[in-house]
Amino acid sequence: MSTMALEVKNLESWYGESHILHGVNFAVRDGEVVTLLGRNGAGRSTILKTILGLTSKRTGSVEIYGRQTISMPTYRIARLGVGFCPEERGIFASLSAEENLLLLPEIGPSGMGLDEIYEMFPNLYERRNSPGTRLSGGEQQMLAMARILRTGAKLLLLDEITEGLAPVIVQKLGEVVTSLRNKGFTIVLVEQNFRFAAPLADRHYVVEHGNVVEVVKQNELAEKASLLNEYLGV
Repeated sequence: MSTMALEVKNLESWYGESHILHGVNFAVRDGEVVTLLGRNGAGRSTILKTILGLTSKRTGSVEIYGRQTISMPTYRIARLGVGFCPEERGIFASLSAEENLLLLPEIGPSGMGLDEIYEMFPNLYERRNSPGTRLSGGEQQMLAMARILRTGAKLLLLDEITEGLAPVIVQKLGEVVTSLRNKGFTIVLVEQNFRFAAPLADRHYVVEHGNVVEVVKQNELAEKASLLNEYLGV
């Protein structure tokens, strides 16, 4: 039986006075890929930020590899082996692509070396000396993902990694997620692009109004397609 990488129970959170999450429950076993699907504003990105302690207040239970983290500061949560790829990417614009990769602290023993990173992202090898501002949107997204792989994180929280990118880049990111899954990483994808997410994930959690309203397993996608269309408006 694989161990639980992430277990979220009755998770509530606030931005200032605004109550965003209303008792979210979901769990991810070690080595699984799951998605958080839903319309914009449903609370999907907030779930990731709440897991990391990046909201003004949170209550409930978040266990990461069996450790209760609800009252931990963000830097300690990261050190349990969590990598976060935010929607805004957070590239250091004045540093080269390679300097962005070399800047990171090590939080686990299994961080990927530069050679391994460049094998997975050949574009970054070609652009390794380019400043962050000169990279295309797709290259910035690859760099944001590559950066967390350098740290040794094993649980990856990826927020809207395909948004606004060309289909050829989206396809490449799909290959990368599959490759990471095969290497034993655990991945939570917040995704708007259902066609991208559908073949990658073991389970899809549908989020609406700050709560998980439906769980769809990989083998139920066909029979629950109309239900998903209704929730996602695709």
